[in-house]
Amino acid sequence: MEKGWEKTDRRKTDEKKRNGKKLIHGADYYPEQWLDRPEILEEDIRMMKLAHINTVTLGVFAWAALEPREGNWSFGWLDEVMDRLYANGISVILATPSGARPAWLAKAYPEVLRVAEDRQKNLYGMRMNHCYTSPRYRELTRRIDEKLAGRYGRHPALKAWHISNEYHGECHCDLCQETFREFLKRKYGSLENLNQAWWTGFWSKTFMEWEQVESPSSRGERAIQGLALDWKRFVTAQTKEFMDMEIRAVRSYAPDIPVTTNMIGSFIEVDYPRLAPSLDIASIDLYPEWGKESPWKVAMKAGFEYDVIRSLKKKPFLLMETTPSMTNWTEVGKPKSPGLHRAGCLQAVAHGADSVQYFQWRKSRGAFEKFHGAVVGHSGHEHTRVFRETAQLGDILERLGEVAGTEHQSGTAILYDWSNRWALNGSVGPRQNKYYEETVREHYTALRSLGMNVDVIEEGENLEGYRLIAAPMLYLIKEGVPGKLEAFVEKGGILVLTCLSGIVDENDLCFQGGFPGPLRELAGIWVEELDTLYPEEQGRIVSMPENSLGLQGIWGSRDYGEVIHLETARAEAVHGTSWYQGMPVLTSHQSGAGCVWYLGTRASEDFLDCFYEKLFSSMEMMSERHRRLPKEVELSVRRDESFSYYFYINWGEENCRLEIPEQAELLGAETPEEAFMKGNSDVELFDAEILYCQGEGKRLLLGPFGTAVIRVARF
Repeated sequence: MEKGWEKTDRRKTDEKKRNGKKLIHGADYYPEQWLDRPEILEEDIRMMKLAHINTVTLGVFAWAALEPREGNWSFGWLDEVMDRLYANGISVILATPSGARPAWLAKAYPEVLRVAEDRQKNLYGMRMNHCYTSPRYRELTRRIDEKLAGRYGRHPALKAWHISNEYHGECHCDLCQETFREFLKRKYGSLENLNQAWWTGFWSKTFMEWEQVESPSSRGERAIQGLALDWKRFVTAQTKEFMDMEIRAVRSYAPDIPVTTNMIGSFIEVDYPRLAPSLDIASIDLYPEWGKESPWKVAMKAGFEYDVIRSLKKKPFLLMETTPSMTNWTEVGKPKSPGLHRAGCLQAVAHGADSVQYFQWRKSRGAFEKFHGAVVGHSGHEHTRVFRETAQLGDILERLGEVAGTEHQSGTAILYDWSNRWALNGSVGPRQNKYYEETVREHYTALRSLGMNVDVIEEGENLEGYRLIAAPMLYLIKEGVPGKLEAFVEKGGILVLTCLSGIVDENDLCFQGGFPGPLRELAGIWVEELDTLYPEEQGRIVSMPENSLGLQGIWGSRDYGEVIHLETARAEAVHGTSWYQGMPVLTSHQSGAGCVWYLGTRASEDFLDCFYEKLFSSMEMMSERHRRLPKEVELSVRRDESFSYYFYINWGEENCRLEIPEQAELLGAETPEEAFMKGNSDVELFDAEILYCQGEGKRLLLGPFGTAVIRVARF
């Protein structure tokens, strides 16, 4: 039966609204859980309007409701939900349901279930329990994706496709083993090349037949670290192949609708930079553990993940999932304290998100996530703190609509590469915990503390436009990377390297001729030995007199101490303890118009703060705004051709005052009249205020968890 909207194609009449500048405020919505309660839909739409919800995500785990038996389709309930949402001004991001297959599918086709690394087939139950290689699962997934795209691809409510859900995991079935061998044949061409790349002469691991090669397990072939590294690359390749199949299925009917998939940040073992080219928009699900550490530390961890995702496409991304209150799967399911929801979600917008979306709109009555946070709790009404704070944030996002689509300009980047992380963390030695993730985030936090926008890029990235790149523990060096880094420095770039850099090639084979391997000439040093420290051991960094940056003092260090010999570099600081006391720990080496800094230890946070502040000052990259930024105040900048938007967030417990430009405007602030009309006369939307201080110019006053967006014209 032809729908009314199909006759007139109301999508065209809504084009202006669709393309208008608007931040998405939305949630995952599961009406299929409430089909026996038809009044729920009406009540949900009423409350969505109160909460300023303009978009919902549908269908993420709806396969059983859409195809209750093989080949028997049930779209009536989804038709009604889509139509009713559209009639009430709410857009839809429609998901493909491959993340959780129905029971009939697992029963009829057991080959679709994953096999674990111990070669035991998983039982039906949890989601994301399917084999990406399985032809049957691909066929059934493609069929339902095409059904959805054919039916809803032109629906005026449709805003984007949400492809599957949080792709992750691996399968070790026989079919995956065969496909893995084909992957290796394409990469290496011969077993001789494979044996050389994996150094299989060690422990008599040499392969004589392709059939002898199997996926690694924690009890077996992870001893061959090259094999473990290639297996992770294969899993990413299969994930991407499956995702691309789903994208083709929906695009065959809806080529103009953008596609995204919800990624889970840096800790998932899927190499997201490999997936990114297939997507129109990058998306992230992020659940910061507020309350576990200080708000500042939690915020810096969250900011890193946002910048990882934003850097995939170098354009605005979507915060596809976060909680409006608490999670149920962390060690402690702690609700957000008052003010944290606003500050935490606006932090995502500050880092480039064009949306704030929640898991979930309404709490499930039972099953795995019945205690997970939601906008509407088990009370079923809007008279809760969580709902009020969600509605308040929705109001703010409407006021900040002009920020949508604006981008970041980053002159600074952190080099963070999945293969590098896999190889370093998978290596047996030089210590069990390498502290790679911690070290990367420490350098990131020091840069962000100066108010710098920071991209998080992989080794294959184009380095044009950056002035400083920090590459902590660049252990694995891919082919072509040394030349790119040399060209970057020659043109005037500043490169910061640390201990454990330039150790292995992309097959995890150690470089010969001294470390840091192919970066040795660029860094101007030779590393003779690496000392690893016990937790109770502490190192020291002692500045050299008349060093290049004017560093003065003694700082702590931990975990590593490299024995460095100068070749063409200059010593800027030395070790202050151990048998290598007095030997270089911080060096600099001029190369062309740029400079390479090498830090041969894991430095304390106060050293990194001082080092980067001095380094940026020497580069004249810092403005007065950065120099005067208090420790627990975060600054991010988004821009378009007309305006710069400065996002300030105070993660501290005290009020703070910040100098801002005379021409700055406080964007989105509520007027006293608006507050009075809404009964909010005692509530500041942002907990921020502009003050005029005699003799001091314009000042921004920020309360605890206060957030402000300052607009400054670019001319």
